[in-house]
Amino acid sequence: MSKSARRPAATRSKRLPADLTLAVKAAVEKKAIDLVVLDLRGADAFTDFFIICTGANTRQVQTIADAIEDALREHGTKPALIEGHARAHWVLVDYFDFIVHIFSPTTREFYALEKLWGDAKRIEIPT
Repeated sequence: MSKSARRPAATRSKRLPADLTLAVKAAVEKKAIDLVVLDLRGADAFTDFFIICTGANTRQVQTIADAIEDALREHGTKPALIEGHARAHWVLVDYFDFIVHIFSPTTREFYALEKLWGDAKRIEIPT
């Protein structure tokens, strides 16, 4: 029996994927505002997690997106898709298991993803 098979299911489910943790760390280092992780594994979703954060302006939105991409690339992970980088009102970076949403303040308020996915479990991120 493998080591992971012997651990209780609750222990396995509480551990966040390493790439997601790296992405969160990169966003925090670039001063992302109101960072939230939504656990979508219990919902009918196309991914396991959303990372949602805000940049104060378009430059910071791009900087956060670049920092996340660079941090994960250093560990051999490339995004499947990046959308919105040029305009930087809403940058979406898709890593299959999780999707990063980086918003400008007004765009985040308008789309309100946290409300749309209100049944998802929020994971507290210490800053």
